[in-house]
Formats: sequence, C-alpha cells, structure tokens
Amino acid sequence: MSESQRPKSKITASRRLFLKTKLLKKATSMLVTEKEEKQREREATLRERVPPLQLSGLSVQDLQALCKDLHQKIDVVDEERYDVSVKVAKNEKEITDLTIKITELRGKMKRPALKRVKISADAMLGALLGSRVKESVDFKANLKTVKKEEEKKEEVTDWRKNVEAMSGMEGRKKLFDAGQ
Repeated sequence: MSESQRPKSKITASRRLFLKTKLLKKATSMLVTEKEEKQREREATLRERVPPLQLSGLSVQDLQALCKDLHQKIDVVDEERYDVSVKVAKNEKEITDLTIKITELRGKMKRPALKRVKISADAMLGALLGSRVKESVDFKANLKTVKKEEEKKEEVTDWRKNVEAMSGMEGRKKLFDAGQ
C-alpha cells in the first residue's frame, strides 16, 4: 500500500500520546509491584530454608553438629544448583540447534540480480578517486616487466663414454659431489 491508499488513523495524535503515557505509567507501577512481590517471596523462602542461628549457650559438640548439618544443607543446595545449571546449558544448546534448523529450513536468502554497467576505466577511476585523477592513466606503463629465465639445457653426451667413468665408488662420489 502506498501513502495515498493507506487508511487514515481514527485516533488523533493527542489522544494517541495520552494513551501511550497512560500505558507507560501503568506498566511502571506494575513493574514496581512485581519487584516488591519478588522481594517478599525471596525473604519468605530464606526465612523458611535458613532459620536464624542461635549460637549462644551451645556446647562444642552442639556447635560441631550444627556445622555438620549446615555442610549437608550446603551440599544439597550445590547439587541442586549444578542440576539446574546443566538443565540450562542443555536448553541453551537445544535452542541454538533449533535456530540453526530454522535458518536451514528457510533456505538461502535470494540475492537480487545485479545489473551490468558499462563504464570505461577512466570513468571508474574518476568515480572511485574523485577529482584527484585529472589525466587518463596508462596501465600498461605501470606494469612491471618480468624477465623469463632461460632453462639451462644440459649437454647431451654419449652415455657409453660416461659409463666407465661413473662405475664403481669413484663414480658414485662424483654424483654425490655434483648433487651438492
């Protein structure tokens, strides 16, 4: 739909602004009450799980028993925390796997067809470099010249003459020295 075909809004701008501010005020008040409720729940569970300690008037044996009991409770809490962290890690991995599957199912994004543009090298340099290039650039003049090395041709000699010279240990030594 274009701008001219889109139906006009039946709510005036001032009314829309009034409604938005009212919604924001309601949302902030709900957020504050939710935070207070969470704080109350947290304090209640802490009071339930961790009663206040009464250390005065206890003997050494009673203190040791209390420490053992607290250690057992700490171990239970650590096990629960570990279990929850493993569940969270498993769920996060599953979420990433599912998002990868979703992107694979959607397929690749279609690329728009690019238009061919015929432009000379001078015009392209002018577009890229701006007004810095005033004269046409001779690309061939800027190229480096590469000299090709001629392959060394070995002299072809009669192999029969060379057989006697290369036979035995002396011949192997000559080959070894020539290789270095």
